[in-house]
Amino acid sequence: MANVQLEFQASAGEADPQSRPVLVLGQLHNLHRLPWAQLRGKLQPRVTEEIWQSALSTLNPNPTDSCPLYLNYATVAALPSRVSRHNSPSAAQFVTRLVRNCLPGGVNRCIVMVCERSEVFASACALARAFPLFTHRSSASRRTEKKTVTVEFYLVGQNNGPIEVATLKCLASATEGVRLAARIVDTPCNEMNTDNFLEEIKKVGKDLGITPTIIRDEELKERGFGGIYGVGKAALHPPALAVLSHTPDGATQTIAWVGKGIVYDTGGLSIKGKTTMPGMKRDCGGAAAILGAFKATVKQGFKDNLHAVFCLAENAVGPRATRPDDIHVLYSGKTVEINNTDAEGRLILADGVAYACKDLGADIILDMATLTGAQGIATGKYHAAVLTNNEEWEKACVKAGRNCGDLVHPLVYCPELHFSEFTSAVADMKNSVADRDNTPSSCAGLFIASHIGFDWPGVWVHIDIAAPVHAGERATGYGVALLLSLFGGASEDPLLNMVSPLGCNGDSPAEDMERDSKRRRLV
Repeated sequence: MANVQLEFQASAGEADPQSRPVLVLGQLHNLHRLPWAQLRGKLQPRVTEEIWQSALSTLNPNPTDSCPLYLNYATVAALPSRVSRHNSPSAAQFVTRLVRNCLPGGVNRCIVMVCERSEVFASACALARAFPLFTHRSSASRRTEKKTVTVEFYLVGQNNGPIEVATLKCLASATEGVRLAARIVDTPCNEMNTDNFLEEIKKVGKDLGITPTIIRDEELKERGFGGIYGVGKAALHPPALAVLSHTPDGATQTIAWVGKGIVYDTGGLSIKGKTTMPGMKRDCGGAAAILGAFKATVKQGFKDNLHAVFCLAENAVGPRATRPDDIHVLYSGKTVEINNTDAEGRLILADGVAYACKDLGADIILDMATLTGAQGIATGKYHAAVLTNNEEWEKACVKAGRNCGDLVHPLVYCPELHFSEFTSAVADMKNSVADRDNTPSSCAGLFIASHIGFDWPGVWVHIDIAAPVHAGERATGYGVALLLSLFGGASEDPLLNMVSPLGCNGDSPAEDMERDSKRRRLV
């Protein structure tokens, strides 16, 4: 999978499935609407219309089903016929599973995705998750041939015209971002340390013509970033705060995305056990998603100021490691008594959001992190958890998740009841809760929010992606599609406008011109 190139085309052309294997994928009622004339050039001479119709009649998705059309060269697969209100209409998770399980092998392959126009973005991002880039299998290094998977969408339902070139470019940018994020998360820390993560940031900056701002090592301490410095000071590769900034003319507001980039989490001196430490290379999933999303967002054109803030550190064990009982002064100026060195993500994010507020002047701050194991209990393996000071944005996150396939569900936001969990006798707060049975995922998010203040007038959104950042032992690239969708209202791209929480009800260009002194509406 690592050497697979994804290509989105308006028409994949005709080919014998024995020379170019094909998977036809969609909901069963949509597959029945696919004309044989549209499909025969990809299946003949191996598959006749009679065989095609017979295969459709045998499909009984529960929740999915598939049927071979010709040996292992051609397959048709059916997605769930209906989904519940907390799922994406695209059934994105099932798209990924069916592609992994049903796409025939080969150097050149084809996927025909049958869906409605509103499901194209989510379906494309789901397809991308089936083709991870990272591998160190020795057999992969011996294979030099490049594999290509060509994806063609056949649209049904309303607005079912041909796919535009601009849409294909957007899909390429989005899926490139998803696969970039997944590659970073899959890469182990002996390669993806803070130095190499910074190189990834610089590479994206170079592609976009942006020079990153980087604060590292002792400079972090000198400038008051006690959270990032305290977490990462024991590691061989020093911690860093890096910022990529997009500042276009005509911007109406400033948005900051803050990503948790713990490249490895041993737990520090509050060390993890032998069964809970493996997989902690994934603790940089928030920062990886923000990098992939920032690249795609800026490439597609973004109308507002956008800052991507990366809080990078390795939570290592050593003579310089932070001890429980240490007190750190964070960038907000608030003091934190450490009672658990394994609650480190909130410390670095607290510095990140305070920087976004104080130095970047952000109106909207979104932080994304693999923050708590409790998230997977609260909202499950597939839905990230959202905590926000703004009800409208909470609803927007849920809607954007359904539009893009990166599902989201709300957590309880109630600082007046929950923040007392961090009470300290000697500092402004502790970094870990007193009662782990009292909505710990909400409390962890509230710790971050406290460093910009619960009375801060801007919008603060916290997305905990601890569980959906991976499926089994592979990264999913979760978060890229969500950010593209959630902030699609400020994009110049029509597809991102469509999958935004505003959908097609956003401001017209004329209305945008009239809002020069106002903030652009996003939700």
